[in-house]
Amino acid sequence: MHQLVSANLDSSRRWAVLAIVVAAQFMFGVDAFVVNVAIPTIAVELHASDAQIEAVIAIYLIAYATLVVTGGRLGDIYGTKIIFLAGVLGFTVTSLWCGLAQSGFELITARMAQGATAALMVPQVLATLHLLFSDGARGRAFGIYGIVLGLAGAAGFLLGGVLVTLDIAGFGWRTVFFVNVPFGLIIIVAALKIMPSVPRRAGTRLDIPGAIVLFAGLLCLIGPLLFGHDVNWSPLVWVVMAAGVAIIAGFLRLERSVAAKGGMPLIDLALLSDAAFMRGLCAAFFFFLANLSFYLVMTMFMQKALHVPPLQAGLVFVPLALAFVVASRHSGARARQRGTLVLIEGCAVQVAGLAALTLTVALVDSPAAFVLAMALMIFGYGQGLVMAPLSSAVLSTVKPASAGSGSGMYGTTAQIANAAGVAAIGAAFFAIEAAASARLALFAAFVLFALSIMASAAFLSWMRRAAA
Repeated sequence: MHQLVSANLDSSRRWAVLAIVVAAQFMFGVDAFVVNVAIPTIAVELHASDAQIEAVIAIYLIAYATLVVTGGRLGDIYGTKIIFLAGVLGFTVTSLWCGLAQSGFELITARMAQGATAALMVPQVLATLHLLFSDGARGRAFGIYGIVLGLAGAAGFLLGGVLVTLDIAGFGWRTVFFVNVPFGLIIIVAALKIMPSVPRRAGTRLDIPGAIVLFAGLLCLIGPLLFGHDVNWSPLVWVVMAAGVAIIAGFLRLERSVAAKGGMPLIDLALLSDAAFMRGLCAAFFFFLANLSFYLVMTMFMQKALHVPPLQAGLVFVPLALAFVVASRHSGARARQRGTLVLIEGCAVQVAGLAALTLTVALVDSPAAFVLAMALMIFGYGQGLVMAPLSSAVLSTVKPASAGSGSGMYGTTAQIANAAGVAAIGAAFFAIEAAASARLALFAAFVLFALSIMASAAFLSWMRRAAA
């Protein structure tokens, strides 16, 4: 089927299709970072609590994580083009809803819907790349995809600062969501015209009950971490979290039941017995636990404690994002030669970046933006060394027949970890900030980031020893 679709497209047209789907991926990537710069402004205008601010980021990730496997399977059942179009349209409409939100609760609800529609859109991007580039141009196509992923971070930080500062038509922070509307419509029109229709894959089935149960379990586990401070960590918080643990355990039993009945569970249960793969997933979990939460904490500290304007705050992160892109380009070749050792070195560089930031903030009351940017570059370079080859390292022991399921589990784990980090480390930051000071809260968050990154390195080392 791959060869048939590729043969029906001339070379120029398939590169145009690549541009369309990568543009959608870029829009999704930008949205993950553009909100961070606008978060302090959103909190003031909507009178949102710290918990609601965390939830604006976390609920988006939870919705995406629980539905991304289902989104991929819908593409197999109905064709990648129709599900891609549905996802982009949904993402565009929910972005408009986010921009129109009048309260913290409404914005959280809109972000949940936005994450769900992203779960329809994003899986079709890689599926389309796999379909159209099965020849010698495959490396170049995926290289472009990787560069776009890296640049999305820089663009997100910069765009967030610019849009909030310009305050176009008095919309302020709302433009960080409104900007998706014209771009989404352009992508839809272009996809309708030139994106090929793909035959459906027979035999693919959905696991809707599994997705619902997983979503409920994650909400019960992560939600109390977000809102625990607002209710003074009442006993109900711990009861709900215990219920979340029970629901996740029930989810695994449900998945075994689905498999026993000949269905297609969300996760490939056979992979749970692959020790190397599970160690790799643990490494990925701890790595991503210190990913988006790091940007949330740094943004809040810079804008609230150091009073750095949104535009300048966005610019501070741009060198980090560019260092990430450079490291990503270097790490692929080095990882092929030296394996997971490169990832462990990347973790060490990240910790060095955290140490540099700690010294900078500890020794200087109001560090200059340039000084912060230099320390952030170290962290970003280390992060790029790890993130680019991490998925390949984790999936290296997975059999080809289970590659799709393994990729789905990896992507889901990464987004769950991002959400958990925003909830847990964000909650610690806000609690210490309220009880003591923003500086002490930042140092505490840095310790948690360092411990999480070191845990990731430990699992990578364990996985490396097992493979030796």
